[in-house]
Amino acid sequence: MNPLYPIEWAVAWIMVQFHSLLSFFMDPDSGWTWVLSIVGLTVVMRTLIIPLFVRQIRASRAMQMVSPELQAVQKKYKNKKDQESRQKMAEETMAIYKEAGASPFSSCLPVLLQMPIFFGLFRVLYNKLPQAAEGDAFGPLTTELANSAYNGSFLGAVTISNSFLSSGDGGIITKIVAGLIIASMCTVTFFTQKSLTMKNMPKAALEGPMASTQKMMLYMLPFIYVITGPGMPIGVLIYWLTTNVWTFCQQYLVIRAAPTPGTEAERNRHERINAKRARKGLEPLDFTPPKKVSEPEPEPQIRVQPVSKNRGGKKLTDEEKLERARAARAKAQEERRKAQEARAAEEGAADKKPVASPLNKGGQKKKRRK
Repeated sequence: MNPLYPIEWAVAWIMVQFHSLLSFFMDPDSGWTWVLSIVGLTVVMRTLIIPLFVRQIRASRAMQMVSPELQAVQKKYKNKKDQESRQKMAEETMAIYKEAGASPFSSCLPVLLQMPIFFGLFRVLYNKLPQAAEGDAFGPLTTELANSAYNGSFLGAVTISNSFLSSGDGGIITKIVAGLIIASMCTVTFFTQKSLTMKNMPKAALEGPMASTQKMMLYMLPFIYVITGPGMPIGVLIYWLTTNVWTFCQQYLVIRAAPTPGTEAERNRHERINAKRARKGLEPLDFTPPKKVSEPEPEPQIRVQPVSKNRGGKKLTDEEKLERARAARAKAQEERRKAQEARAAEEGAADKKPVASPLNKGGQKKKRRK
């Protein structure tokens, strides 16, 4: 059994429902009616996964914020290749992810969920539509509707079932339309990735392996469309272009309203807010974050040397080391206190001792002679 059958059936049903709705004020057999039906299908699918997109934005932002900490952990274990160091590095990395609520897989979830829809639409347009047009109906896609979609043309003889490689009756016009759609997909994807990686990332996140991966994806994703796009039906390319435009607009609104702290997008938002307040005659707001209160310096720790095994002693536990450190610290404080008291006593005794003057000494001598 085909695992994509339920998705293919749902895709065909939504597309047929939009076609029925648009047929009230458009030609049912026009290619434009079927193009807009695919656009409606895309809008429905993207609306359903809006919560996942918000989760993706939050996960991506959390990953950006913990990037400096991850770089510090990687630097700490840079030249350590043993198994224990690798395990500690993995544990510290997972602790950072858990504390920040970040996950490297959450950002990929909306893309992964869209892949079955994408393949379902591809199979409907590439396989089910020609089969239904020949008499093998597929669920809500009857033979009559399949013939309408398969033969409905727009911009001359271009249909949603044609592709750049199999242009059909459209000829050069189909290749031009497919090429323009692919070029538009590449452009929109490039600016989407650029706005995410350049304007909505702090400076600390623009360095390191994660930033290198983001920059590589900036050029790799458009290149993927150039390779795979020519073999796709124009209906699939329309779905692809619509979802890319949707992603760009959605991301633009999210970044504009809630940018990542410490980024260029946040500075632009602060400037817009103050410019709006200036037009109303209000004073500008100070968005400078408050300085952190400096914490008191910790007391110097006294290191306790553990008993050597060669001297017949046993290895101290952490609690025993802590107790010895506390005892040594208390002993040092007591000795310091006694030394201060002894010094104060000596100074007090020196002040109370009488000093005999030469006159007194002479007077005493004269008194003795009498």
